[in-house]
Amino acid sequence: MTPRDASDDSRWSDLDRPPLNAAALRRGLVRDGGLWREVEVVQRTGSTNTDLVALATEGKAAEGAVLVAEEQTAGKGRLDRQWTAPPRSGLFFSVLLNPAEVPAARWGWLPLLTGVAVATGLSRAAGVDTALKWPNDLLVTVGGEERKAGGILAERAGNEGVVIGVGINVTLREDELPVPQAASLALAGAVSTDRDPLLRGILRSLEEWYGRWRAAAGDPVVSELQETYAAGCATLGRVVRAELPGDRSITGEAVAIDGDGRLVLATGEGVQEPVGAGDIVHLRPA
Repeated sequence: MTPRDASDDSRWSDLDRPPLNAAALRRGLVRDGGLWREVEVVQRTGSTNTDLVALATEGKAAEGAVLVAEEQTAGKGRLDRQWTAPPRSGLFFSVLLNPAEVPAARWGWLPLLTGVAVATGLSRAAGVDTALKWPNDLLVTVGGEERKAGGILAERAGNEGVVIGVGINVTLREDELPVPQAASLALAGAVSTDRDPLLRGILRSLEEWYGRWRAAAGDPVVSELQETYAAGCATLGRVVRAELPGDRSITGEAVAIDGDGRLVLATGEGVQEPVGAGDIVHLRPA
């Protein structure tokens, strides 16, 4: 990473938001026999997911590549939603995985696995309690209210790869939040907002969980992924509305995560219906 003079760009004037140290991240994460093979930090890009998918598709990136941006101008969430934040105020990164040993039918667990890894890593490194909203949101509590501090997006990269993108608000202040329902680790009382150890903690946790899941050929029971995700899922036990493709919705109590990673809703008609994709609205606390 090329140093820049703070006078060059007002984006570098916030001393509470120092830049990531790419060399230190590589030293801490890249090792023989480990998952992470390359860690690149760029100052600014549209979307790390878009960039890494393109590199993987062109054969220019291999499993274990990590791409981190100090600023994203067109970060992507589910349903093509935009994810933007001030420079160096969060962690915005994507990783390339190639779970060749795992049947493709089980790849749908990867966003949930990433959620477990992120929550575990942040608990250790930031000392903040987090919860998972199915399927891909990271929740924290601010003033007694659950609010979204991060999200996860998985995209296929060619026939063999999956790019997982993660965005986490770290130091956003109240007046910088994109919507009132958003939050940051700082607002949730994190004991540390130093992004270098936070990112290392998350990626080490992801390496651990991915290794367990891959060794179990993607079996969510054998790897203990299904049990662990359910234990940290704030959606379970709540009455929710699932807004589905085709302008259809289902309301019911979220009672389980099934073997395919789907959310199971018990409706008022006494039917248990699995939901594999859609927006989930929490209607009532557990």
